[in-house]
Amino acid sequence: MQAFESRLTPAGVALRALIVGLTLVTAYIHSTLGGLLFSLNSFGYLVAAVAMIVPLGIAVRYRGIVRLGLIGYAVTAIVGWAIMGPRYSTAYVAKADELILIAVLAVDFLRADGNPVRYVKGVMSDALALVGIRPAAADAKA
Repeated sequence: MQAFESRLTPAGVALRALIVGLTLVTAYIHSTLGGLLFSLNSFGYLVAAVAMIVPLGIAVRYRGIVRLGLIGYAVTAIVGWAIMGPRYSTAYVAKADELILIAVLAVDFLRADGNPVRYVKGVMSDALALVGIRPAAADAKA
């Protein structure tokens, strides 16, 4: 895997700030709604916002997984709301925020991590190597 994260550009910092801001807005909205489900959703968004900026080595190396996870989290929240959510104005604001968040995350992923398929293959290869399993491509070369 290539370490694109080591190059912090002004555009990258701006995208990251926008992602964290949108994530915190969504977390705040969910925290004001009450109930366990909304509180847990709010906490999940808060953790994702922290994961996007924490300067730990493993978080920096696998920031693409955080981006993909946050996209999945937002999509899940939107689908859950579409299936059973209340239809009031705050909900529409939260869903608009989440849709913008997904778009900005996609742009940031492509900018920082490149091809999503190649990135996921690289992460899977790292995970398999961690548990001592060599990928099939490595076996063919040996």
